[in-house]
Amino acid sequence: MTDRKDELAANLAKVENRIAAACAAAGRDRAEVTLIVVTKTYPASDVRILSELGVRHVAENRDQDAAPKAAACSDLPLTWHFVGQLQTNKVRSVVGYADLVQSVDRSKLVTALSKEAVRQEREVGCLIQVALDAGESRRGERGGVAPGGVEELADLVANAPGLRLDGLMTVAPLTGEYAGRQQAAFERLVDLSTDLRRAHPAANMVSAGMSADLEEAVAAGATHVRVGTAVLGVRPRLG
Repeated sequence: MTDRKDELAANLAKVENRIAAACAAAGRDRAEVTLIVVTKTYPASDVRILSELGVRHVAENRDQDAAPKAAACSDLPLTWHFVGQLQTNKVRSVVGYADLVQSVDRSKLVTALSKEAVRQEREVGCLIQVALDAGESRRGERGGVAPGGVEELADLVANAPGLRLDGLMTVAPLTGEYAGRQQAAFERLVDLSTDLRRAHPAANMVSAGMSADLEEAVAAGATHVRVGTAVLGVRPRLG
């Protein structure tokens, strides 16, 4: 376990240096960017080590993996983010541990999250997932609502009992006009965030960028970056 702690500490230091350098290059304060470590496919023991190393935000994308892991780590001072596509039949479980759901992309999901948050007497933070590979009325390949649907969905979240509108999230698209143009995609998300904050000033989270493109996200103005592989290593193949 000591070897694993040393490995994670070294990886975290490298990621921290990358974020700090990206902030310096963009003329931003390092405190403006929060690191979320994506722990999917890795065990609760790794989450516990990360907490010992000072990590405070972790993310998961599959409820069947996340629920037992969150339960095993419930004594730790962590904020849990759910970042995967979320089916309504998983909402009850996810609301039990997730402090934020970053993948809100349809009204049916908002309704389900609100109902369950009220039932469990919890407040769940919500990010609208924006699909930059979608047309004005379509959803993206990896979930998300088209830019034209952000305002309506955000208003729905803001008015839903038990939910808190925290901001926007995106994944760099693989197709469409932003394919291969990560920084342009993230700049578009920041522009959408500026529009959103005119009506909802507190919804100031901008979650963008992962291991391969966190520098572009920081340059564009992201407030949160979601890093998995660069901290935890190459994930074992499933199946």
